[in-house]
Amino acid sequence: MAADRTAPARDSEQAIAAALGRYRVMATVVGVLLVLLFAVAMPLKYWADMPTFVTVLGTAHGWLYALFFLSAVDLALRAKWTLKGTVIALVLGTVPFLSFVGEHHVTRKMRAGERV
Repeated sequence: MAADRTAPARDSEQAIAAALGRYRVMATVVGVLLVLLFAVAMPLKYWADMPTFVTVLGTAHGWLYALFFLSAVDLALRAKWTLKGTVIALVLGTVPFLSFVGEHHVTRKMRAGERV
C-alpha cells in the first residue's frame, strides 16, 4: 500500500499547480507587507517618530521575501521558465503593488500553458 503512494514527478501538472499555489500565496503576502511598509510604517517612522513598525514590517518582509524567492525559483524550475521571466518575477516582488501585477501575469500565463 505504501508503495502505491508516490510523490508526483517534479515537473508534473500536479507538482506545478502546487508550486503555483505557493508562489501566489507568497507573492500576495510579500506584496501586502511591502505596501504596509511603504504606506504605513515609513510615514509613521518619519512623521511620527515611531520606528518600531519599520523594524517589524521590514524584518518580516525580508524573511518572507526569501520564501517568496524560493517559491518563485521552485516554480520557475518546475515549469521551465525563461531566465528573463524568472528575473522579472523576482524583481517585481521588491516594488510596491507590482508583486500583485506580476503574480497576476504569471498565473494567467501558467494557466494558459505558456512559459513565463
